[in-house]
Amino acid sequence: MIRNLRTKRDDQQWMLDLALNMRGRVQNFEVDGAETPAGKRARNYRMYSKVWRQAAEQHEALAKRAQSLGHKATATAHYDHAIEAYRMAQHAIYFDDHPVKKTLYRKLCEMVDRQITTAAYPIERVEVPFDDGKTISCLFHMLPDRRKAPTIIYVPGMDQTKEAFPRVNHNVALARGFNVLSMDGPGQGSSNMQKIRAVGDNYERAGAAVISWLRKRKEVNARKIAIYGISMGSYWSLRLASYDRRIAAVASATACFNPNNTIFTQSSPRFKQMFMYMAGYKDEEKFDREVAQPMTVRGHLDKIQCPTLLATGEFDPLCPLEDAIEAYGELKSQKEMWVFENQYHPQRSLSNLGSLANHEYVVDWLHDVLVGKGLSKRHQRIAYIKESGDGPWGDCEWTPTVRAGQAYF
Repeated sequence: MIRNLRTKRDDQQWMLDLALNMRGRVQNFEVDGAETPAGKRARNYRMYSKVWRQAAEQHEALAKRAQSLGHKATATAHYDHAIEAYRMAQHAIYFDDHPVKKTLYRKLCEMVDRQITTAAYPIERVEVPFDDGKTISCLFHMLPDRRKAPTIIYVPGMDQTKEAFPRVNHNVALARGFNVLSMDGPGQGSSNMQKIRAVGDNYERAGAAVISWLRKRKEVNARKIAIYGISMGSYWSLRLASYDRRIAAVASATACFNPNNTIFTQSSPRFKQMFMYMAGYKDEEKFDREVAQPMTVRGHLDKIQCPTLLATGEFDPLCPLEDAIEAYGELKSQKEMWVFENQYHPQRSLSNLGSLANHEYVVDWLHDVLVGKGLSKRHQRIAYIKESGDGPWGDCEWTPTVRAGQAYF
């Protein structure tokens, strides 16, 4: 069979294979560290799903053995790894109804169901009704005593699913008094299986349906529902907050505020290959015109009314800093922006935060806003968080060095 190229940049596949072989990465090449499991190497993209599956199978076996012996904590830790590995393995295949993808997705679901029985706190599968009898699949992580509490809706990135956050073995939200509902929005996880596409205002409508479902739960303080989105979820979370005014706060991190600017044209070809599948398109020109071109937060940010946090790397290629600065300027609500010195797109193990991930600090910010003293009515702050500094709450206030429309170098 001769495979047709779906995008003009598919002929760069040899470069993507070379990068994977030499660096262990398929995207975000600025970052050190492989996007393959420890001890596994993929020499081209066709091997990528397999090495993740092999890692998943090992952790699955270890988890099941530990669970059979009554070692729930150890089993939970291994299930975290098995879930992540099966998630990565199935995501790497971007074709509808592919039999291997479907098998790997079923294994992902099995690992989640098993972990629910070993977790130290209650986790519930949720199916929120959506268009034409379909559902938005979610995981609801609740505090151990199920008390009424502030709740975070987690909006995953393009390369994530609802299983990506929080990690059950280290739930940073639970430790700070939050429930978390993580959703498979259009184009993600279960939605891909149901062909719920990442197009138009589908994500906003799906998020609004999830908010309505949450507000009816006795475990949820309906006045304190926040959104936390990362990567492509940073875009979706801001669009959702502009669409639905029932949100008490929004945190938008690992910035990708205007995907039509860089992600589909200048970055790894895999981004566009993946998103065309998520949107259900095979015609690149039609995708560019109908999907990519309208993907921006411009014209939406001034509609957000709740406190808003933007967090970005100084040299993030998926969101040039001038884009983030302009986005911040368009916000009319209480607002804050964190710029991590010398950082890029992923915000894990940041030297700026003593090697912690941004999750810890973002949830702290949400806690301050929703549970702590809150923000002043006219709160506006930009923090330039140095690699060797003391974090976002130190003496790090910053005035951008460029005006609107100027490139930051």
